Amino acid sequence: MKKSKIIAIILSLALAVSLFASCANTAKYKNETVTAKITSIESGKATLTVVTADESSQQPPEMPDGENPGNGDGEQAPPEKPDGDTQDGDTQDGDTQDSEDSSRKAPPEKPDSDTQDTANGSESTGSKKERKSKSADTTSTDAQSAENESGNSSRPEPPEKPEGEAGESGEAGNMPTPPDMAGQQTYTETDVSFTLDLSSCEIVSGNEALSVSDLKQGDIVSVTFNSKGKPEKLELLNGSVGGSFGASQAVEQGTSANTVSEDSEISKQTYTSEGDDENALRIDGATVTLDSVTVNKSAGSSSNTESGDFYGMNAALLATNGATLTIKNSSVSSSAQNGNGVFSYGSGTTVNISDSTITTTADNSGGIQTTGGGTTNATNLNVKTSGNSSAAIRSDRGGGTVNVDKGTYESNGYNSPAVYSTADITVKNATLTANNSEALVIEGQNSITLENCNVTGNMSDTKGSSSDENVHNVMIYQSMSGDAEVGTSKLTVNGGTLTSKNGDMFYVTNTDSEISLTNVNIVNNDRDSYLFNITGNSASHGWGTAGKNGANVTLNCSSQTLEGDIRVDSVSTLKMTLSDSSSFTGTINIADNEQNGEAVSDNAVLVIEEGSSFTLTGNCTLTSLENHGTINFNGYTITLADGTVLK
Repeated sequence: MKKSKIIAIILSLALAVSLFASCANTAKYKNETVTAKITSIESGKATLTVVTADESSQQPPEMPDGENPGNGDGEQAPPEKPDGDTQDGDTQDGDTQDSEDSSRKAPPEKPDSDTQDTANGSESTGSKKERKSKSADTTSTDAQSAENESGNSSRPEPPEKPEGEAGESGEAGNMPTPPDMAGQQTYTETDVSFTLDLSSCEIVSGNEALSVSDLKQGDIVSVTFNSKGKPEKLELLNGSVGGSFGASQAVEQGTSANTVSEDSEISKQTYTSEGDDENALRIDGATVTLDSVTVNKSAGSSSNTESGDFYGMNAALLATNGATLTIKNSSVSSSAQNGNGVFSYGSGTTVNISDSTITTTADNSGGIQTTGGGTTNATNLNVKTSGNSSAAIRSDRGGGTVNVDKGTYESNGYNSPAVYSTADITVKNATLTANNSEALVIEGQNSITLENCNVTGNMSDTKGSSSDENVHNVMIYQSMSGDAEVGTSKLTVNGGTLTSKNGDMFYVTNTDSEISLTNVNIVNNDRDSYLFNITGNSASHGWGTAGKNGANVTLNCSSQTLEGDIRVDSVSTLKMTLSDSSSFTGTINIADNEQNGEAVSDNAVLVIEEGSSFTLTGNCTLTSLENHGTINFNGYTITLADGTVLK
């Protein structure tokens, strides 16, 4: 018998055994419905872990009739944060939401060794290269997440805003009443898992039919089994595991103190708001030019943080419903919790803003915010945010397009990058500074492109909500929260300076990524850190499945000088190319995955093109090496996967 036939028979038997085991594993669920989390999905087959509903998250908190949750004097209280964390952007004590995710992606409890240091984040927990990841019993996979603004989601688009928007000059119209601060359904994982073939299973979300391609890792689903223990219906639920957050499925934008819904040119006017869930100014479906105006959201908080982050509720200035808004020589300020500065929401909406100032001081309040497929074009702005989870340039669910040229963009809170991208964001000739956070974050199938920018980050060792996992300057990841499409994250940096005051320069986990660096001045002031840390994670934040959530990075360096150590763990891959007279001084090493995941192939592949060089500062391990340039060994060795030792 030919060898190929033997192999085919073995594979067929293995498949039969696998299918039998799967059926046997679900036979006990005959005529039952089971709630589970998708932990992996590929080629029409999904592995699920059974979850149980947390009773405490099923009922909204009781409130007196007609009252909003508040502080006793009528002011809206911000949503509570896990484990006693506060929303105070001034004190900045305690852990806040990770990487600008607000309270959606609930941060883990602070490690016992953490201290309540000041906002300089100088408290150290020891050598970062020796720091071990921490595991948690539950994961925080908000399947409505904090930043699925990819704009390319295969999921159904959010419903259109209800008829009857706020009227002119502050008339509320027939806007829906904001929901109460009800807790989202949350779940806890069990130790029971099974694998299903979904090829013949009905898949729905409410009354809408879905396909297998609409499902992703981290989704919460209910599976109905027939009398033979086979799945006949799967319904997408999407609560969260190990965390809670007040979710709004409908587009809730609240009210507006002032609404412009007709084409207009307006100059030297002042618009204010102190109300909860209220914009100071809303441009609704009109083409409007604002020149030398002042917009001030001085008080009032959002009753639903997602509505504030996703749809523009409580923002100082909101453009929506296909509006085209031009702003110049103006000032926009917000001191309201969850009060973003200038917000562009929805496909067809465009905000063009130039030569203006935007200031926000409270938590969950970005400078310029783009979601739902909107567009923002910003030129020569002075943007400053002070609250936690308040990126200067920010996007969220549904993403969109952001183009920035010139200006200064500064964040001062924890978990507040200068740029947080769940969109396609391009920044040119600008200064980007995050004084207490990583500088840049890309989530999922989204991008950041920088040209001739001066970028600085300073993430805290203890106050960042993912500091227990890693401290870094540039983070590229997939949260599995549902707010960013799963796919390839892209970072392109051409010219300028990229400075890290603390932590690894680049941290990539649980995503595919393409990184292109051309003639960038890279300055890492933390010598006890990696240049690149490409790795799996503990999954304590819901970023995939531990042992299977590595990163796959393609790194292209052109006319680039690099110095430092590169770490690639055994469940991750790196293909690095040095071209156009690039030079790299440092080491590359393959490390064991800390969660004991099964190793993958091609962990570290290095290509050195003619005219480029690699200078070793220690022994290295690579899968393979293609050298057309120069290697300066300096007495060290390179060990390849096949056992070859080069020296």
